[in-house]
Amino acid sequence: MIEIPSDLHKGLVPLAFLLGNWTGAGVHDFPGSEKCNFGQEVSFTHDGRDFLEYHSHTWVLDGEGNKVRPLESESGFWRIGADRKVEVTMVRNDGVVEVWYGELAEKKPQIDLATDAVARTAAAPPYTGGKRLYGYVNGDLMWVGEKQTPDVPLRPYMSAHLKKVVTPEDVERWAKALPDDLPDDGIAFFK
Repeated sequence: MIEIPSDLHKGLVPLAFLLGNWTGAGVHDFPGSEKCNFGQEVSFTHDGRDFLEYHSHTWVLDGEGNKVRPLESESGFWRIGADRKVEVTMVRNDGVVEVWYGELAEKKPQIDLATDAVARTAAAPPYTGGKRLYGYVNGDLMWVGEKQTPDVPLRPYMSAHLKKVVTPEDVERWAKALPDDLPDDGIAFFK
């Protein structure tokens, strides 16, 4: 269910499907890196201004699904223009800062992004750019990332399937929104 908070900046309504906390798992595979399954926690929040704040943490999972160690972390800000153009600024734990541009698809919650600018610290690994695709599918958030380096052409390297985290506050808010004239027991419901 996509909720549009009353205090969400009106220009961000097309991105409302991203809002919330998400958790799930995916696969990481890139030449020169360890191939692994990973867990991920993502949050998209807002404070009434014209951007979404984004945080993502991933960690390597062992064969039983237990956390082994951190994999990647990134934070940033997402904006959208009246023309459905999306811009993202992002900083990563490995010393990479990126500017992404893309577009929200027509009539579906899907965003295609590509890097426009990449800056790296001296300690950052080789990286020259990337692409990402985010989609809201049957209530879940799915994404796939591609990246390239001076030695490796653009290719997929991470993808994940995330479920929305439901909090007790969400359940309470939904319960308060139910109509007052619901049956008081399951039997009455079927009469």
